[in-house]
Amino acid sequence: MNFDKHSRTVSLQCPTCGGSSFESDVNENPEVKCVQCERVISRDELLRENSENIQENLEEIKANVTKDIAGQMKKALKDALKGNKNIKFK
Repeated sequence: MNFDKHSRTVSLQCPTCGGSSFESDVNENPEVKCVQCERVISRDELLRENSENIQENLEEIKANVTKDIAGQMKKALKDALKGNKNIKFK
């Protein structure tokens, strides 16, 4: 199965202004700064504030993966039982 078609990037938004551009020093501290409103927020807090959006995207990806796996399993089963006159699929 090709998992690349299920990957996506979730844009995090500033809880104050809704901006999606942040500056950070990756090695120096665990805080990011919103480019628009200049609010400084920890990465963990930013993830918590965006958890609903992250969860919604995760649920959508899980539904798509489940649908694809079910389709692949049905196809594999049909191929395995091809030629059997006693078993039919709807």
